[in-house]
Amino acid sequence: MIANHPEREQIRLENVLFALGNALRLEIVKALADGSELSCGALRQDVAKSTMTHHWRVLRDSGVIWQRPQGRENMISLRRDDLDVRFPGLLDTLLQSIRNNSAQ
Repeated sequence: MIANHPEREQIRLENVLFALGNALRLEIVKALADGSELSCGALRQDVAKSTMTHHWRVLRDSGVIWQRPQGRENMISLRRDDLDVRFPGLLDTLLQSIRNNSAQ
């Protein structure tokens, strides 16, 4: 596992909200919301690798994602269980809001 994954009880709401306050990071969360684990390359799209590395670090350090090495890639998954325990309903509300805004 990559360093800087906070323990569940160390995840702070203000850090999670900061991490989720960026459109690109919200897209990453949306892509992982179905419980899938995706490689960095699959999530990168047309954004510079260095920029994505920054966004993954913010999400990881805030406790929103897990990141683990697999070969030459890092695999990323949403820490849904931890976030649901710490902040019940936060992810569901956020994802529903994203869906509602996309439908408009």
